Amino acid sequence: MTRQPYPPASRDDIVENLHGTPVSDPYRWLEDPDDPATEGWLAAQEKLFAAEMSALPGREAFRSRIAELLRSGSVGAPVWRGNRAFFTRRTPDQEHAVLYTADPGGAERALFDPMAIDPTGLTTLDAWQPDKEGRLLAYQVSVGGDEESSLYLMDVATGERIEGPIDRCRYSPVAWLPGGEAFYYVRRLPSTEVPEGEEQFHRRVYLHRVGTSTEDDVLIFGEGMEKTNYYGVAVSRDGRRLQISASRGTAPRNDLWVADLSASTPDSPELTVVQEGVDAQTALHFGRDGLLYVFTDRDAPRGRICVTDPSEPLAEQWRDLIPQDPEAVLTDYAILDDLDRPVMLVGWTRHAISEITVHDLATGERVGEVPTPGLGTIGGITERPEGGHEAWFGYTDNTTPPTIQRYDARTGETTLWAASPGVVEVPAVHTEQVAYRSADGTEVHMLVISKPGAEGPRPTILYGYGGFGLSMSPGYSASILAWVEAGGAYAIAQLRGGGEEGEEWHRAGMLANKQNVFDDLHAAAEHLIATGITTPDRLGISGGSNGGLLVGAALTQRPDLYAAVVCSAPLLDMVRYELFGLGATWNVEYGSAEKPDEFAWLHAYSPYHNVREGVSYPATLFTVFQSDTRVHPLHAWKTCAALQHAQAGDRPILLRNETEVGHGARAVSRTVELAADQLTFLAHHTGLAV
Repeated sequence: MTRQPYPPASRDDIVENLHGTPVSDPYRWLEDPDDPATEGWLAAQEKLFAAEMSALPGREAFRSRIAELLRSGSVGAPVWRGNRAFFTRRTPDQEHAVLYTADPGGAERALFDPMAIDPTGLTTLDAWQPDKEGRLLAYQVSVGGDEESSLYLMDVATGERIEGPIDRCRYSPVAWLPGGEAFYYVRRLPSTEVPEGEEQFHRRVYLHRVGTSTEDDVLIFGEGMEKTNYYGVAVSRDGRRLQISASRGTAPRNDLWVADLSASTPDSPELTVVQEGVDAQTALHFGRDGLLYVFTDRDAPRGRICVTDPSEPLAEQWRDLIPQDPEAVLTDYAILDDLDRPVMLVGWTRHAISEITVHDLATGERVGEVPTPGLGTIGGITERPEGGHEAWFGYTDNTTPPTIQRYDARTGETTLWAASPGVVEVPAVHTEQVAYRSADGTEVHMLVISKPGAEGPRPTILYGYGGFGLSMSPGYSASILAWVEAGGAYAIAQLRGGGEEGEEWHRAGMLANKQNVFDDLHAAAEHLIATGITTPDRLGISGGSNGGLLVGAALTQRPDLYAAVVCSAPLLDMVRYELFGLGATWNVEYGSAEKPDEFAWLHAYSPYHNVREGVSYPATLFTVFQSDTRVHPLHAWKTCAALQHAQAGDRPILLRNETEVGHGARAVSRTVELAADQLTFLAHHTGLAV
């Protein structure tokens, strides 16, 4: 087809000397979304995208099939408080999941339906937490994808909103005191009290008493601490123990304090250090048996569970209950104690495949395992706060929409508690876990999903993330199923930087080791080619957020290896990323350009700075979201302009810039349209006939 000319984009002569290195930034003007020049350029890019996509076949087929597969709906694991269960469910025709409560007789009632509040679909339910008795509900809502949550309180019995909005509550935990009269929460300082440009930071822990003004909230913690700190807060079931954790941004370590609220007051807790200045992550659970359980990767990068007396919480007093496993990563646990022999259920992942084992609570001895529906992913294991013999957990795999399973420790049986409500015809697929060697010889695992019996090279999407300790585990995906059903293969690489093999695996792909992640992806591509699954002209790569950085680096480092790229909500200017969105909270993962040695490795792989004129780049589609307050779309805007200027080949460089959505939750219909565009683009440029 005839290619449309790219919209003109002026190249400014901006060159800064950073630590002795000249750094060019010709498209810095695109950092300002309100500049008329930026607005005009975005409007022209929208026209170009529409013209290019309208000429591609197969979009309607993808759109209708993805929409059909998403009619499975979804269901969330129950949270038990008092005599009520709280859970979410999305039926086939709903844009968002609805929060429900159920009484002991099973009668259900909707508590919060985002579409009933806002028929446009722009309102999302970000988080919710019932009080310990199940009478009040704290819930957080944002609009238009900005994730700027406002907190409200609801009377569960009547559904009436009784307080709110309380603003500046983005990513806030809520820890109720018994009786529902007060809770601890996290709130940012007002913008008038912080330096310009730091409005997203400066969090504090407060105590709020229900029925009083937030002006009277008591500052509990955070004064004088690191501006990028995130705080966690929890109160034990009996209300006696308070724990507060602090981590600098997304650092894989935290400081931890506890207070005995029976020996001090809730508004002036006497906090005692459990862990401070230690390079490890630790969380506490005050058991119903009076013991303190410790979940930590301290001296155990794959995780362990320890036990101690609550009056002696320091590490020197911890006793291993569930030691570190040499192969599996510990992910979760629950205690079931209404039994002759109380047990602990322990969740693990083994190369990202989930399992649950059963252990004697007193000794840690393994006494069995929990039957699971298959080789897939298990969500959080939940129990009743007052104890019992039952536990619930989510389960999904590549062909199974989310379900909630119930385990009965008395019988040792697992049964279906709730299934996603929609009935869909899911295509048969074959999933294989393969291992390959990266550039330095490290063994990396990858899931390859194809039609049963598929042979020979075929159009393939390679997906990865490789950051922040997040694991790429099997799960139901309408996009993957639609692609495989159409005849393609879909590969998910479990790259370093993720959590598939524990914290050491994460750290092998962060900071100065970030190039390992890109090498792992290149090696995955080469393995897919060497084993005959695909060829370079049939191979596309896809990633979002940190995964957008991944594929951005891949296309600039190895443009010969990939035919097509979908780069979504990416970080791409790694020299200036800390200046925008939540970037300053990620320098513990990537490094800071303010430090000479860290600047050197950031600049070496920064995709924006590694675009070279005269190179034939893969067909590339940037998909970004105008209301994204995590990763500013300027990263994609600047790199799109640079690639359009530099492209020596005939493959297109396109930008899909979507308004009124952000980095996270979105309406189902918006998800369908985005996925259809992405798959249509990849199909055309890898030769998949739809």
